[in-house]
Amino acid sequence: MTKIDKQRRKLMVTGGAVGVAGLAGCISSPNDGGGDGGNDGTDDGNGDDSSAESDVSVGMVYATGGLGDNSFNDMAHTGIQQAEQELGVSYKNVEPSSPSDVEGQQRRFAQSQNHNLICCIGFVQTSGLVSNAQQFPDQNFMLVDSVAEKENGDLIQNVSNYVFKEHQGSFQVGHLAGLLTQQEFSAADSATKSGETVVGFVGGEEVPLIKKFEAGYKAGVAHASEDVEVRTAYAGAFNDPVAGKEAAVSMYEDGADIVYHAAGGTGTGVFEAAQQKGLFAIGVDSDQSKAEGTAQFSNVILASMVKHVNEAVFQATKNVVDGNFKGGSVNNLGLETNGIEAVYGADLGSEIPDDVKSKLEESRKAIVDGDIEVPTTVDE
Repeated sequence: MTKIDKQRRKLMVTGGAVGVAGLAGCISSPNDGGGDGGNDGTDDGNGDDSSAESDVSVGMVYATGGLGDNSFNDMAHTGIQQAEQELGVSYKNVEPSSPSDVEGQQRRFAQSQNHNLICCIGFVQTSGLVSNAQQFPDQNFMLVDSVAEKENGDLIQNVSNYVFKEHQGSFQVGHLAGLLTQQEFSAADSATKSGETVVGFVGGEEVPLIKKFEAGYKAGVAHASEDVEVRTAYAGAFNDPVAGKEAAVSMYEDGADIVYHAAGGTGTGVFEAAQQKGLFAIGVDSDQSKAEGTAQFSNVILASMVKHVNEAVFQATKNVVDGNFKGGSVNNLGLETNGIEAVYGADLGSEIPDDVKSKLEESRKAIVDGDIEVPTTVDE
């Protein structure tokens, strides 16, 4: 259970409200390429190929780091593109250059009264949204990665909140890393290091949400073997590939042969380091072995911890189109709903031994059944 769960009081908490189209039962081969690189800062999404027509307009306020991260923001963009094509909605994008821009961009969308839904992507939006949602009570908002509450802890009634159990998916890829680092495993141009049992984790900003990824990853590694060491570093940003590469190179040179990143666009540097060193990496948020901006690294990407932000955006939009907006709710999305899933890399997945895949299937089932409780903090 996440820390958020215990805060829920009398209002509805939904566990499976998002109909995520995933492959149930195990870590799996990918069936979706994730993000596509995105739009420019304030583009209108008015495609000509939509199969339906709707008067609904959506304002998209992305997380800092912007579109083109081949990760978190691009997954959100994929969701609104799907809504445009399948539901006929229109949308407008804005990309905050810093956290201080977020509240004003939310407010401008609300003041315009042009948008039936404003999607606020990322935890950094929370403070501004708490203010704006109460100032504009007739405006529908959705929030990803946090929960908008009043000072007394009550949920704000015009905000639909979507939170993910990233620790569960991170456990899965940690379990994978912990198993493979103990083997003499080679694929494409990379190989694990004989005699070394070290893996790494590179985070973007050192904030509670990203620490949740770290906690799950470390728990998964430990589930494979308590003897495997985990190196950890934070780049300090989600859009700094140079810092990501420096952190990963340091880990690889210190014995790691597999590095998992939860760092948005910074993670591109992790993949560059893996290619340079002939070692392995694990992606995040989208299937980064297939995403347009990172597919060039598919020969080093063992798997990706996919977070279906796209489905959250699509479902929130569809609810508005259907006249069924679910304000004052928290949607908890984890392995049990396929809101989170780990997918094997497009090139390397077939090379992973069957016994490793079987063990990952077992740990996934144990998490879903409640037999394994994955920590949400590194102190648990």
